[in-house]
Amino acid sequence: MNMNFIIAGKNIEVTPGLRSAVEDKIGKLEKYFTPETEIHVTLSVEKDRQKIEVTIPVKGSIIRSEQVSNDMYVSIDLVEEIIERQLKKYKHKLTDHKQSENYFKKEFLEKEYMEEEEIKIIRTKKFDIKPMYPEDACIQMELLGHNFFVFFNAETEQVNVVYKRKGNTYGLIEPEY
Repeated sequence: MNMNFIIAGKNIEVTPGLRSAVEDKIGKLEKYFTPETEIHVTLSVEKDRQKIEVTIPVKGSIIRSEQVSNDMYVSIDLVEEIIERQLKKYKHKLTDHKQSENYFKKEFLEKEYMEEEEIKIIRTKKFDIKPMYPEDACIQMELLGHNFFVFFNAETEQVNVVYKRKGNTYGLIEPEY
C-alpha cells in the first residue's frame, strides 16, 4: 500500500477494522495514482447516517466524493466506485496539465477509457423572475410539479433556489458573498 491515507473520525472511533476496510477498498485506486498521493478520508456518524468523505487533491483540482448509508462498510464500497467512475469520466480534464504525471500513474494516463456521455446542455429555459418569498416559491414549485424552483427572494433581493427534500420538507439555497 503506497498511498498516504489520512483518516479521521467524527463521532466514531476509527477502529483497526474500519481503517483496513478503507485502505483495502480505496487502496484499489492506487492503480491510478502515484505513491505520494494523499487521500483524506473522514468517517462520521449522525444517528443512523454513516458517512464517508474522501478528498484527493491533485494539481489544479480536487477529486471528492461523499457517500452516506446506514452501514459504514457499504458507504466505503460506494465511495470507491464513485471515485473510480469520476476518474474515468473526467480523465481528459484531470490529466491535461503538464504536472499531472506527478499525480497519476503512466498506465492511467495512457489508457483510453470509453467516453461516457459528455455533459450536453440540450435545453435552455428563460423565465420571468418575480420577487417572492421562499414560502411562496415553494407553493409555486408545487403548482408546477417541479422538484426545484429558482426565484428572486423579496427579503434578501438575491436569486435563490427552493427544492423538495425527503419527508415533504423543503430546502433553500442562497448565494454566499
